[in-house]
Amino acid sequence: MSLQEHRQAIDALDAQIVKLLNDRTRHVLEIGAIKVRAGQEIYAPHRERAVFQKVTKLNQGPITSESLRAIYREIMSSALSLEKTLTIAYLGPGATYTHEAAMRRFGASLQYAPQKTIADVFNEVSKQRADYGVVPVENSTEGVVTHTLDMFVDSDLKIVSQVVLPIRHCLVCAGPKEGIKKLYVHPQTLAQCRGWIQRHLPQVELVETSSNARSAELAAADKTAAAICGVFAAETYSLPVLEHDIQDNSANATRFLVLGRQCPPPSGKSIDRTSLMFSIRDEAGALHRALAPFRRFRINMTKIESRPSKRKAWEYFFFVDCDGHCEDSKVSKAIDLLGQHCSFVKVLGSYPNSD
Repeated sequence: MSLQEHRQAIDALDAQIVKLLNDRTRHVLEIGAIKVRAGQEIYAPHRERAVFQKVTKLNQGPITSESLRAIYREIMSSALSLEKTLTIAYLGPGATYTHEAAMRRFGASLQYAPQKTIADVFNEVSKQRADYGVVPVENSTEGVVTHTLDMFVDSDLKIVSQVVLPIRHCLVCAGPKEGIKKLYVHPQTLAQCRGWIQRHLPQVELVETSSNARSAELAAADKTAAAICGVFAAETYSLPVLEHDIQDNSANATRFLVLGRQCPPPSGKSIDRTSLMFSIRDEAGALHRALAPFRRFRINMTKIESRPSKRKAWEYFFFVDCDGHCEDSKVSKAIDLLGQHCSFVKVLGSYPNSD
């Protein structure tokens, strides 16, 4: 085919694509109306995952599966924005990794509201000023975000989804690398890149900042200052990336939680995760007895963390992640038995166990 014939074929395909996208969106809007009448949440993470799996399975290339998922992310984001003006609160400021995680989950068509603290994110969703919230909960190298766990003690919000975001730190600067005299860096980012900094910028003055986005903002105003941040922040503040992937651990990733007011239904397959918290009685063997139901029903516990209750000295809350949905028979029975050995049990949410 000639160049002109290829272009004519593309024009014809574009016309079909636009028609099909509008047809698809009309069905989505009808489904949204049915959900509203039934009092259900419009956003359905289990259905979203099923769509991603389906289109990936159908894909025969040359489009990569990752690119196809990104395309469908924006298709679904556009449809969501037409169903309802959704607002997503997240731990700000803008251009942080949390902002990036929120965009990865919900796409570019919705409204985003940066919040100063994790507590503010919870409050915005609880008071219905935001439909969903996105907060960090743990990093693969630095561990849990304790403030996020603590907020669940008194909150009625549910975990409805999660995002696992690979953390790829970059060195950015408006000037040349050899002219760098100051390095703006967030404390957690500093911990994740300390080895690289010591090897490549040992004499540079380190200035701690409140966020990676703030680091980029400060560096953008001074050609002799650099920052460590993500590509998203670098693009936001028009900063050239001098070095990519400077984190000490190549497997560095952060897990983010999506907060909502209703727990999504089971996905229908063994791909769900349940998060819960409990407090045990102050007696010998209490923790062992509390965990026994998970073994009895052969439920895989993927995580357990303890936090001071802050209500009574030496009293602790335990946070557990396990495989399965809280409505699954085995998980439900295990939670019921757990309650017999604990003074307090709360299911924080069940959601698709994937990004």
